[in-house]
Amino acid sequence: MTTDATQLPHRDDAIDPARRRWLRGLGALPALAVLPALPAQARTPSPVRAALRHGGLDGARARFEYAGTHLNGAYTHPVARGAASSLRHYLDGRLMNRDGRSVDLMAEREQAMRLFARLVNADVAELAWVPSTMVGENHVVSGLGLPGTRARVVTDAYHFSGSLFMYSELAKQGLDLHVVRPRDNRIHIEDMARAITPGTRLVAVSQVSSLNGFEHDLKALCDVAHARGALVYADIIQAAGTVPVDLHACGVDFAACSTYKWLMGDFGIGLMYVRASSLPALRRSQWGYRQEQSFTTHLYPFDPPGSAPFESVARSDTPGRIEVGTLGYAGVAMLRASLELLLELGVERISAWRQPLLARLQQAMPALGYLPMTPADSRSPIVTFAARGVGKRLQERFTAAGMEATLYQDRIRISPSFHNQMDDIERLLELCT
Repeated sequence: MTTDATQLPHRDDAIDPARRRWLRGLGALPALAVLPALPAQARTPSPVRAALRHGGLDGARARFEYAGTHLNGAYTHPVARGAASSLRHYLDGRLMNRDGRSVDLMAEREQAMRLFARLVNADVAELAWVPSTMVGENHVVSGLGLPGTRARVVTDAYHFSGSLFMYSELAKQGLDLHVVRPRDNRIHIEDMARAITPGTRLVAVSQVSSLNGFEHDLKALCDVAHARGALVYADIIQAAGTVPVDLHACGVDFAACSTYKWLMGDFGIGLMYVRASSLPALRRSQWGYRQEQSFTTHLYPFDPPGSAPFESVARSDTPGRIEVGTLGYAGVAMLRASLELLLELGVERISAWRQPLLARLQQAMPALGYLPMTPADSRSPIVTFAARGVGKRLQERFTAAGMEATLYQDRIRISPSFHNQMDDIERLLELCT
């Protein structure tokens, strides 16, 4: 394995036991008047800023039942009432009661897939169900035949830590791994271009980094990679449903995401995209009944005659390469309702709604002594700041106040959504003093 330096950058989230801790508590506190004032332009009345005081985008706060203040969509997004109602209807089906007779599991799954295809601009035939984002990326790595080879793979230090672990382990088996380091809180396209030499097999990145919210220009990256013969995989778990995603327009070959974050689905359910023109490059690395086009036996009464005990034909589409066995259904019911809500609100409007909240954080947190780790011009839902010992210092305070954000040993990650408003940001800023 080689990198742009001698080793990967330190990632304290990999060892911090608070990394996945979900902070809960009771109540909330008023904002302090001594916090830095908004700039004059931000104080100018506008429809967006005026609406910030009225319960989220289009009054979206009323669609949720969570307690306290939730600024942690990058960890797990709250489920809206509509999704919970869909889940209850699904449970009627599992209870097999009178109301459950109207439950149509396959229709729910087909509807959810069509809605997701609309959200990310993909064809349904290019999509498959997977249990998680990492399972999707493993399908790419295995399907391209990378394990045990000396193929060249380029990634960056802002890619998901679980993915970096996977590539690091494969590098111990001989994979020629190159990890591009950040500069100025971003991954520069020219640094990626230098690493993507002719013969590179795969470029793997997170469209939006879970570490600090940096967002790749996927179109520019794919143009560079494809010009040098490389395929591109994008982890879109921190992008789908919260920033504009156009899989066809950007040219990415493979993408995957779980649904429990910005898509407001549930754990254990994800989606994978394989561009139609890239499907031939991806061989099957796992096999199961969901890949069957047909399976005909010649053993039992009334079977058609045949010399072999059975005959099978595999599907040729994306699910025929990716899907294996029984899939979860409860989360699909939630996902279908959540996708309807996202499409109703519109991702562009969600992004625009969030910007004043992010701008306030980017302005106020440094004034409180926190080191910015997110580019100032970022439009993703994630902003991260560093401060020594911040996790230990704020954990009890956040818990008591019912404030939810992600605390690491020396970092805080804040990720507002369309149900938030400026009062939520001011409440967090008070707690961070």
